[in-house]
Amino acid sequence: MRNLPIKISIFLNYFVFAILLNSVGIVIAKSIKVYGVDEKQASILEAFKDLPIAIVSIIVASSLPRLGYKKAMQSALLIVFFGCIGMHYGNSFWTAKLLFLSVGISFALIKLSVYSLVGVVTDTPQQHSSLMSAIEGFFMVGIAVAYFLFPAFYSDTDTNAWLNVYLLLAALIAVSFLFLSFSNINIPAETAGSSALDDIKESLKLIIIPLVLIFISSAFFFVMIEQGIMTWLPRFNEKIFSFSDKLSVQMASILAISLAAGRFLAGWLSKKISWSLIVISCAILSLILILVILPQLKPANEVMVLNKLSDVPMLGFILPLIGLFIAPIYPLLNSTVLSHLPKHLHSPMSGLIIVFSALGGTIGSRIVGTLFKNIGGVNAFYFLIIPIVLLIISVILIQRIIKKDELKKAN
Repeated sequence: MRNLPIKISIFLNYFVFAILLNSVGIVIAKSIKVYGVDEKQASILEAFKDLPIAIVSIIVASSLPRLGYKKAMQSALLIVFFGCIGMHYGNSFWTAKLLFLSVGISFALIKLSVYSLVGVVTDTPQQHSSLMSAIEGFFMVGIAVAYFLFPAFYSDTDTNAWLNVYLLLAALIAVSFLFLSFSNINIPAETAGSSALDDIKESLKLIIIPLVLIFISSAFFFVMIEQGIMTWLPRFNEKIFSFSDKLSVQMASILAISLAAGRFLAGWLSKKISWSLIVISCAILSLILILVILPQLKPANEVMVLNKLSDVPMLGFILPLIGLFIAPIYPLLNSTVLSHLPKHLHSPMSGLIIVFSALGGTIGSRIVGTLFKNIGGVNAFYFLIIPIVLLIISVILIQRIIKKDELKKAN
């Protein structure tokens, strides 16, 4: 099959990065337990992951065609390979920071390259859509796998055994690098194009457009909600439900699975129902779930640790199902706003999406982590009500702007 090696490399890249990106909650829980840091200190790992994604994406986007997508991906794989090796042998909170710094830088290069490569290795719009959907679907599989892969390396007798997972991930990265290096496809680097400064200016000009300004606010609020939950759910499971290390991570996999199911379901519903109705309904259902579940929870008795799935209370299964409701929001927002902008603005708009999503994830996780330390896990999760309400308001404003623009065009 034509371009098979590079396609395999793309899938492997996204699979490995899904595991690494979404392991931040697992590593935060481990850092608190093994390295002795508190919740506020541990939450900085989210910033080490997200801020490099934002910075590299907006600075390097215009330079990648001149560097060459293949070289950019190879560089990214080398960076994160040494990040994994460093984490295994460094075994400290500092090496955890360096690991997520390497993951953030590398993922920015990978994501920007992959989005361009999909157009190179496919011949028709149908093939493009199919491959992109498959890649994003595989990313969700990687997220779910992370919640089972890490606990597989846990040991009751060796507190450092979990670090062996990074040797496996380094091996997968090496395999991906080989597939990419020996792929037959040649993607020539471009010699012309706008400078990085011009690219940044083009992106920033978009902020003055009302639709874009409100959209990036809604993207910021959404990722604040998603990362606030995803990053802190393993620790929440330990402190509130008194799950063991292994069980708390495995139960967090329900969130990843419900996120995947929610996105597939949204793709089907969006053909029949208005996007704004789906997004507002999902946000309200998320709000209701939080307001119904959290009042029933209180810090667990740490003496009694639950180790078996059969011991998990019903509320432990219900809370992660919030992923089913928040999952459709982000892709529907992105699709709606991009489809209402001229095509030549899609690239700078994508840069803004990445930047504000990364900032939302960092700030959301940091706030929840600080609140977790000061007022406890249950009260910390109440904070998520604020961005949910702001998200609903943003969506209503976006819908009004779109309707107003459509009326102007009709007249």
